[in-house]
Amino acid sequence: MNDPVDSVLLGAVAMASFLAALFFLRFWRQTHDVFFLFFAIAFGVDSIGRFILGLTQVSKEHEPFYYLMRLLTFCLIICAIVLKNRPSRRK
Repeated sequence: MNDPVDSVLLGAVAMASFLAALFFLRFWRQTHDVFFLFFAIAFGVDSIGRFILGLTQVSKEHEPFYYLMRLLTFCLIICAIVLKNRPSRRK
């Protein structure tokens, strides 16, 4: 990424992801629902990945690392949704 505008935009997205992580972390502290914790971790991972991407020069060798971070983010979100929609075992 040679264009400074790209770095600025990635920084803005990283900040928005970080704020979303804090938002979900606040709800997790109030409710202790794992759904909010998974979302907070997912947005935290996304924020870190985008921040690093904005600071570094990406080469072909490092591209899979950033996609793996996004894969982890989406897997955490899917796990949170699946766990939330699972039937309760309490009677």
